[in-house]
Amino acid sequence: MRGIGVLAGLEVINVPGATGFLDTNYLGKAEYGLESLRHKDFLFLHVEATDEAGHMGAADKKVQALEDFDAKVVGTILNGLRDFPAWRVLLMPDHATPVAIKTHSPDPVPFAILSSEDMRQGTQKPVSYNESSAKETGVIVPEAWTIMERFIHGETLV
Repeated sequence: MRGIGVLAGLEVINVPGATGFLDTNYLGKAEYGLESLRHKDFLFLHVEATDEAGHMGAADKKVQALEDFDAKVVGTILNGLRDFPAWRVLLMPDHATPVAIKTHSPDPVPFAILSSEDMRQGTQKPVSYNESSAKETGVIVPEAWTIMERFIHGETLV
């Protein structure tokens, strides 16, 4: 991901303790990311631990990685965004890595979008963020490569 970021013209943020594994510095990634938003208008934050746990076929480690990501990254980012007047967040994996097959699968991945506007208007209904809940919505973006541009321009994805 670092190489893709560099090729895309993004500034790489070196976070102490970021390992790309279960012991990564989740909290540091979120804190450094929030700090970068004080002088940048875009943050791409990648966490590899869930993918690695999938490759290991270790459901317990994948659950641990997801729980750590939710509490230490998502929670910290959403809490920290309270200091910003306007923001949008897109949360999604880059691909599915089911523990049952220990490799990437072509399955659609769940995504979630939240904005400061949604929060002010109370238009965002709480939902579970997982593959089953995503499938129940019936929302699929067949041309997944369009998601980022559409997100940045505030277009609807549904």
